[in-house]
Amino acid sequence: MQTYLSVDEFCKLVHLEREVIEGMIKRGVLNTKEENGKIYIEANEGTMSVVPSVSANLSITSKPSEGFSFVEKTIGTILNLHEKVLDAKDETLDALRNENKFLKEALFSMQELYDEDRKTIDTLNEQLKKANEEIEFLKRKYKLMWNKAVENFKDS
Repeated sequence: MQTYLSVDEFCKLVHLEREVIEGMIKRGVLNTKEENGKIYIEANEGTMSVVPSVSANLSITSKPSEGFSFVEKTIGTILNLHEKVLDAKDETLDALRNENKFLKEALFSMQELYDEDRKTIDTLNEQLKKANEEIEFLKRKYKLMWNKAVENFKDS
């Protein structure tokens, strides 16, 4: 994934003046693209192009230039890691959104089941109440019948 920065952002990143960067764009040193009239510079390749040009302007022995190569590779590595972190962040956000959507749907489903169970419990409670009333009625009826049978037995 390539990251493009505006000219001003790129100037801040590499600590160079805008005129220097525009001169590099005209020479074709930097990889650019234009959108909506704005020029964007590819960050990874651009920093690799700037670091060697800065080291070429300095008159230093060969050992320190190896340090510039190390700096160049380090900057490239940091930019690549930054891109990977951004990609991972986007993937994580997508995963969290999907998980949140799933949990929301599960919660609605659980609420519907709870409502249905609540209705079933109310219906069963009514039936139980009616059954208890019927049992009480039958108990009284049989008690009266047995009392009458006992009295008839005693009388005869």
